[in-house]
Amino acid sequence: MDYSILIPFLQRRPEQVLPYAALVEWTKARRLWQGQSLLMEPFQTFSAVAGAGFRVPTGLGVTLMPLRHPFEAAHQVKTLAMATGESVVAGFGPGAKTFQQSLRGAPYRSQLTAVREYLTIVRGLLGGEVVDVKGEYFSCHAQMGPAMAPPVHLGLGVLRPGMARLAGEVADVAVTWLTPAAYLDGVVRPALREGADAAGRPVPKVTAMVPVALERPDRDVSEFVLASNSGHMQAPHYIDMLGRAGIDFSRLDPRSAGRLMADAGAFVFGSLDQIVERFKEYKEAGVDEIVINLTGVCNLYGAKAAMEDLKKILAAVGADRRDSGA
Repeated sequence: MDYSILIPFLQRRPEQVLPYAALVEWTKARRLWQGQSLLMEPFQTFSAVAGAGFRVPTGLGVTLMPLRHPFEAAHQVKTLAMATGESVVAGFGPGAKTFQQSLRGAPYRSQLTAVREYLTIVRGLLGGEVVDVKGEYFSCHAQMGPAMAPPVHLGLGVLRPGMARLAGEVADVAVTWLTPAAYLDGVVRPALREGADAAGRPVPKVTAMVPVALERPDRDVSEFVLASNSGHMQAPHYIDMLGRAGIDFSRLDPRSAGRLMADAGAFVFGSLDQIVERFKEYKEAGVDEIVINLTGVCNLYGAKAAMEDLKKILAAVGADRRDSGA
């Protein structure tokens, strides 16, 4: 299982990202990830970081479909691979229905249909095909010019079984957020296999974005959970996913809800040894890559504290990988 890094803040200058890119280059961290940012666009940030000399594998987890036509998405992804000289995991997702409403005037009536159309177009364009798709939400009649570039792996943001089955049909990587290991093993991976079998293609890899914080005497886990994921815990699609995972905090106060999230495995908190053990649960659940997410630490204690914890966690999982022979 690989370990990667999520940039734990919304940067305002590309040089703020350089220390994290350096960690990917100088440690066993596999890839540098960022979710959708509405400050600095991740495509441009990663290209600027490459221009500064840190050409590392990157991941977009996930960029939101309503922001760009699939031709523009394919163009941006291919440009990023060419600029960095490294592979890209290009994760896409439809975003919340309220976000769709804001940009489109109405949400997609069928989330799955919109995603299927979008990824079909992007994959065809990246593969050099003449794409001829007239869909309900996205249409494209075009071909991208040939150019040598490192591989691009198409990702899809996955929370629930329906999107997981679709990912099995059309994606290379399923990108998850706040999903406990037991839920990935019991719900997401079987749905991925079902979709892949139906389409006659390999089962996508699983990349889990895992929120983490190191336990210290003055730290309360509920504060970290809320600092990193309070917005997600109010979104209907996350509430539904967490409910399917057995996490119902609808009648709890915020602090109790935060503790429940940690107790149920949606947030990893503890000593270095405890964190390593919790990460093993993800490996046993079939996860191929953990993206270490220290957003809560950064929001509460600043980027320096997040970087210190990140280095310690990377060292701990690196030692674990050597000890296990991985």
